[in-house]
Amino acid sequence: MPLPTASRITSMLPTADGAIEYAITGSGSPVTVFAHGLSGTIDTTRPFGGGVPGSKVFFHFRGHGASSSPETPWTYAALAGELDAVARRTGATRALGVSMGAGAICRLLQDDPSRFERIVLVIPAVLDTPRRDEARERLLRMAELAEERDVEGVMQLLLEEQPAQVRARTDVRAWCRRQAEVVVATDVRRALRTIPQETAMTDRAALRAVTAPVLVLAQERDPAHPVPVAEQIADLIPDCRLEVLPPGGIMWQHRDRVRSLVGEFLG
Repeated sequence: MPLPTASRITSMLPTADGAIEYAITGSGSPVTVFAHGLSGTIDTTRPFGGGVPGSKVFFHFRGHGASSSPETPWTYAALAGELDAVARRTGATRALGVSMGAGAICRLLQDDPSRFERIVLVIPAVLDTPRRDEARERLLRMAELAEERDVEGVMQLLLEEQPAQVRARTDVRAWCRRQAEVVVATDVRRALRTIPQETAMTDRAALRAVTAPVLVLAQERDPAHPVPVAEQIADLIPDCRLEVLPPGGIMWQHRDRVRSLVGEFLG
């Protein structure tokens, strides 16, 4: 299908489970689709595309932004289907996913290892083993606070997830507040109940069949996104480059480095 005209105005893609909101920036080829993390938005994902050439497609998973929030279960299989629908609609041949978005890409690769010609996985959180860690419990607690419409409580939990050295920064606190407002005001609350208990894949060995070049970005001392998960991916995918960044926040203290790595890899 031909690529829609590039625009910062969002469009709606009808699917069997409802509409998916998406936006396109840039123009021409290649076309890269960007998948956000849990409680993320188009705007929070855009910085990853700063150095990427061609057309960049950003979208909202179910329950985020203006996308529909179907009654069907929130699973990585469902998220992978939404990612695939947007990629097919826009002709995307490359993909970048952040956290939950990285999990959705992994699930799509399980079903179709040759789906993309180039892939970036940013701070992946889970593969085929259920999470049993403090980060999971924090997300479930966040779901309780969101259901109580406690913006301050959600903000504090989000702030605790940020590296200690940046928590006092005005921009970090402002970001946490904006995200807390999103969580409380939308059906992201439902995702917080289910996604932390889901696995992205049923069999990580499927990643051995991926032939596309893959870049995996991880970060030390990030309990919500354990480095071993990134290492497992790097060990399985034949053509994979792993970059483990120091503590400080992938897009806080290491923004320029991340943009350089992603831009060079997708360029």
